[in-house]
Amino acid sequence: MNVYEDCPVFQNERYVLRLVEDGDIGDLLKVYSDVKAVPLFNGDNCHGDDFHYTTPERMKQALNFWKDAYTNGWFVRFAVIDKETNEVIGTVEEFRREEKDFFTDCGLLRLDLRSDYEMATEIRSILSLIAFPSFYMFGCAIVATKAIPTAKERISALTALGFSKSEEPLVGHDGTKYYDYWVLDNRDC
Repeated sequence: MNVYEDCPVFQNERYVLRLVEDGDIGDLLKVYSDVKAVPLFNGDNCHGDDFHYTTPERMKQALNFWKDAYTNGWFVRFAVIDKETNEVIGTVEEFRREEKDFFTDCGLLRLDLRSDYEMATEIRSILSLIAFPSFYMFGCAIVATKAIPTAKERISALTALGFSKSEEPLVGHDGTKYYDYWVLDNRDC
């Protein structure tokens, strides 16, 4: 499967995950301007971007970059849509990572959610759509995502899905070591 040629759509009874679109800007701005949510976003190795966007113009720049990244095969950014409200309430970014550290042969997953969705049940429902298919979409042995220690709801959801906390650092392009990653190992499934 080549996710960059044919991007799948995932859904369950509550959520849909599909490629981000231009019409998502208004809803995405609610996510990326949410000061309670921003500290939970993973900006590791993202050249200093903190993902706190407060204007439609800045949100459009980010969305355009995400679409270009998809076109160039760098990463996929899925919109997370709540079927009950038909709102985009977050995004999931994922890409295959090949580096000289523990997190090689890895589908690196970043989940950005509005703070009112930062609940274990909702996170579990969203991640259950994509965590296991990631092994096939990206041909990887592990899937990893970040959850800082204060992200208790995320950690609860990750544990319930079979993720384990890694003591290994993710080493950035400049040698910076990043911690607080949780790993789902396909060899354990």
